Amino acid sequence: MIGSDANWLRVRWRIEGAQELVVPSFAGKGRADGLWNATCFELFLKPEGQSSYVELNLSPSERWNAYDFAAYRWGMKERPFPREPECTMRQGSSFAIFDAAIPIGGLPTVECSMGMCAVIEEQGGVKSYWALAHPEGAPDFHSAACFTATLPAPGAA
Repeated sequence: MIGSDANWLRVRWRIEGAQELVVPSFAGKGRADGLWNATCFELFLKPEGQSSYVELNLSPSERWNAYDFAAYRWGMKERPFPREPECTMRQGSSFAIFDAAIPIGGLPTVECSMGMCAVIEEQGGVKSYWALAHPEGAPDFHSAACFTATLPAPGAA
């Protein structure tokens, strides 16, 4: 689920069958690398007609990061952000919900192809990789095959 206003992009992931879900412990707000090594929620945004794209990693620990890529898995650098995203994890008996409010000022200003993804870690070290679509073969969230949704430009109807 996605929604936005003038200041925030709001994104929600729902995890069904989350009884064995491993949720990273609160680590305090701040940037961190390697968040995809545990339960992590990711958003990829690729401006239409460009080879460059943005990757956002959001953890239930409240750690996060944002990266710019010049092209497929190339030219990675940390993306400036006006403020930190707000992340909230809620667990029920059989499902979990992860909500993120991402500052609009840190996102591309044009319409983007979008990929919503998640790395889910379960007890026993079992990891699974989820996306709206995957390329053939091993999961690869950076693949063009994952960019199946559209995020309108901020302020677009």
